[in-house]
Amino acid sequence: MTEKGAMATKTHRRYPFSLHPVFLATVLGGAALAMTPAPADADFRICNTTPGRVGIAVGYKDDGGWATEGWWNVGPNSCETILRGELAARYYYIYAIDYDHGGEWAGEAFMCTQDQMFTIRGIDECVDRGYQRTGFFEIDTHEQTSWTVQLQDPALGGDGTGGE
Repeated sequence: MTEKGAMATKTHRRYPFSLHPVFLATVLGGAALAMTPAPADADFRICNTTPGRVGIAVGYKDDGGWATEGWWNVGPNSCETILRGELAARYYYIYAIDYDHGGEWAGEAFMCTQDQMFTIRGIDECVDRGYQRTGFFEIDTHEQTSWTVQLQDPALGGDGTGGE
């Protein structure tokens, strides 16, 4: 089974007393990852190839409507199964934050999150419902039954491109 990749942008948040540079990051899908001993068994997985710890939130649409869930903590150079079993949708949405270096992988698909572990139904009126409105990036799984997303930081040695 072939799994393809997607692009995302990792930026450093601007804090009141210091400015961090903006740089690109790469999100690659792939079954034959060097850090993965065997292909995933019909799961949605995230691999973190950066030297920092990463927090992951995922958004998706199922029979009950839109949902977001978080947080999964993925250590440096490791993978985590986010959703188990065959994928039920073509599109999934990811937001990731680098706990150790302050960057994030974000996008233009806005959904609800909160600071603590969560499962939130619905993506509308996040702030009015007491949640944060967070930009997720889209992953097109091309209707595969499993998918692996690889988070990379080209500033730390990646080439900044997506691929198969």
